[in-house]
Amino acid sequence: MERSRIYVDTSVLGGCFDSEFAVWSNGLIGDFRAGRLVPALSDLTAAEVRDAPEPVRDLHQELLLLAGTVLVVTPQVTSLVAAYQARRVLPAKFRADMSHIALATIAEVDALVSWNFKHIVRLDKIRLFNAVNVELGRKALTILSPREVTIYEGH
Repeated sequence: MERSRIYVDTSVLGGCFDSEFAVWSNGLIGDFRAGRLVPALSDLTAAEVRDAPEPVRDLHQELLLLAGTVLVVTPQVTSLVAAYQARRVLPAKFRADMSHIALATIAEVDALVSWNFKHIVRLDKIRLFNAVNVELGRKALTILSPREVTIYEGH
């Protein structure tokens, strides 16, 4: 069986060191380490963790080795973000959040995971993002929190 590719945004990495989210974020990291799931990371995540605390940067480096490749912002990604903006899925100041969605959509990952319940993991926003994706001939993107994705049994 092919392992699922899971796009990880920055909130998941930081969640490993936050008492509210640590059990589920670390469970997901455990799934990556055990080879049950494959992390998908982007150059955007790399830029966002550049100024993060050292443990977050170290975790990102470890996941880069497990991922093998890094998704990059391409003209396709930029175009999809522009479509999200044109349809007012989110205000322009949340371009980074829209870019995470576009990167994961273009890469056709199995799911994007995030703890961002304001702009990403929210039913109305998921529907809006996916309406644009489908309208433009792309697949709908599954968006979940790590809690719904991890199969780690230690919690």
